[in-house]
Amino acid sequence: MKLTSRAGRLTVVAFAASALLGLSACAAETPAATGSDAAGLGTINVGALATPAGDILTFVQDNLAADAGLEIVYKDFTDYNTPNVALTDGSIDANLFQNATFLDTFNTATGGDLVSLGSVYLPSAAFYSDTVKSLDDLEDGARIAIPNDPTNEGRALKMLAAEGLIEITDEPTTLADVTDNPRDFDLVEIENATLPQALPDVDAAFVTISFALPAGLSADDAILIEGADSPYSNVLATTPELENDPRVLKLLELLQAPETQKYMTDTWGGLVIPTV
Repeated sequence: MKLTSRAGRLTVVAFAASALLGLSACAAETPAATGSDAAGLGTINVGALATPAGDILTFVQDNLAADAGLEIVYKDFTDYNTPNVALTDGSIDANLFQNATFLDTFNTATGGDLVSLGSVYLPSAAFYSDTVKSLDDLEDGARIAIPNDPTNEGRALKMLAAEGLIEITDEPTTLADVTDNPRDFDLVEIENATLPQALPDVDAAFVTISFALPAGLSADDAILIEGADSPYSNVLATTPELENDPRVLKLLELLQAPETQKYMTDTWGGLVIPTV
């Protein structure tokens, strides 16, 4: 079995420690809003990756928030590690980018207590390739890139196992959980955000939608797409202190509103699936 780690594993704990230092200044310059004002519920600062969560938040702000007395300030992030750190240190009031498993992993690794308020959408992940049109075309020993964070790595391994390409433990999180690799695939761990750029160097790569869409990858380019029954739907997360805050609860309501569900379906044609 060839199991190659090209980028090395970045633990959530290590990244959180370094990111906390980098975000401390941001917290001082842009404090999160608290409470509500006389005109309505007030302002809520929400962290997200640009696509699709940032697009969804922008739609809600432009079309639904004013009537609800809420102003959404969208804070853009470019990776999967810093949004939870920003939420923990108070730079933002909520975030929308992760599934419940990722959130639990962060809390366990850091001793955190962030909470999920509810599911909003499934950002379907997929395997893409520049060289083959289907998984059946992969040759023995093919080089396959997967994410190096525990949640999405397990997600990718489960998809490969479901196709009968490898065998895994019940809840895989690392390459050590691959119990059989009969076709000797070269499984390469890569930082999630850089997987689209790795496509020319591998035979196939697992890419989550937050990085696939900005890279111009669509459902038509995929050789294997995650099913709608996937448990990896993204949730609106916040802190225990803000769990019952009217702004956060109203935001969840707007994110789950029929208008927002229709926007997701119309915009991404089934790659982003409302989970309400």
